[in-house]
Amino acid sequence: MKIDLTVAAIPAFVGAMAAEYAWQRTHPVAPGTRAGDYQLADTVASLSMGVGSLAAPYVARRLLDPVTLGLGRHGRTLLAIGAATAALTTVGDVVRRRVRDGALPDPQTVPADVREVQEELAQIRQAPPTRTDRTPPTLRRVHGGLAVSAVASTALITSTTWAAMTSGKRLHARSPLDLGTGHWALLAAVLGWDFIYYWNHRLSHESRWLWAVHSVHHSSERYNLSTALRQPVAEGVTLTVPYGLLALAGVRPALIEQARGINLIYQFWIHTEAIQRLGWVEKVFNTPSHHRVHHGSNRDYLDRNHGSILILWDRLFGTFEEEDEPVVYGLTSNIDTFDPVRIATHEWRDIAADVAAAESWHDRWSFLLRPPGWAYARRPAAGVA
Repeated sequence: MKIDLTVAAIPAFVGAMAAEYAWQRTHPVAPGTRAGDYQLADTVASLSMGVGSLAAPYVARRLLDPVTLGLGRHGRTLLAIGAATAALTTVGDVVRRRVRDGALPDPQTVPADVREVQEELAQIRQAPPTRTDRTPPTLRRVHGGLAVSAVASTALITSTTWAAMTSGKRLHARSPLDLGTGHWALLAAVLGWDFIYYWNHRLSHESRWLWAVHSVHHSSERYNLSTALRQPVAEGVTLTVPYGLLALAGVRPALIEQARGINLIYQFWIHTEAIQRLGWVEKVFNTPSHHRVHHGSNRDYLDRNHGSILILWDRLFGTFEEEDEPVVYGLTSNIDTFDPVRIATHEWRDIAADVAAAESWHDRWSFLLRPPGWAYARRPAAGVA
């Protein structure tokens, strides 16, 4: 039976956290001045989500395989639900526009020639009349629910089908290449995984769909080794650059899994404030200093330093930032909870609310696919009065 490297490393994770806690006790600071200190509720939340992330792939397989096109018997049913709810949502769009537009107040309160003179004298132009949505609240909620169902089912079908089509086993079976199981093959797997990880990690900050999954890892306002274990549980329902591409290059699926484990284990030790600068190492490798920047909500630190093992990718592709000011950890708008369920679902719930309130397919898909910043800026202006 194959052993997951991340599971095998659990005793080392626990020992390292104990050592970090002991270091903090021997290097005390004023209460509340070091964000790396352990706080019980925060640590419990991180550890519980770490356990959840280990179980999630097995649970997801049982839940998602039946609704995957070409793999499960319910894939076509989910596709039909998506198509039906999309059609009904479109009909609802037309009805709501007609109800709203039909309720516009008549702007012709004075003759046109008189109004033109008035505006010219006042050197102003009247603002267009406010559009008021007079759709009954019940119909509005039904319409929003249909929109959420259409977007969610389409996204689920797309992500599960994409994952099945690009799996390492499937692509390796189609590849004429085979690098074997030697050291060079493992090195190719680790470097290849690290390169693909950089782009997936970067996309996780640039697309709200992926951010809904990844924001879990950024939700803590503290930064210690337990934060490394605060991992997402919904990675099976996103679109990513497939690691199965390594299989096309001849890397065997077993080595791809080993590369995944090595990558995750490396990321553990960089979640600490106990280690400061590491000199020349920081030119090539990701370090605690570099990764503290990545977890910062400071304006200059947002969406920087996406690398895992190597920081070279950030230097090459323009996303590198040095640590030069104290880091403020957490989200740009913190959720103030230690409840693992709320931590895991808060962004998904916000997306659903935005999709339900949107009035066009362009906005609905934009709320899911465009950057989180676009959605947050758009939300107050979305919809009608």
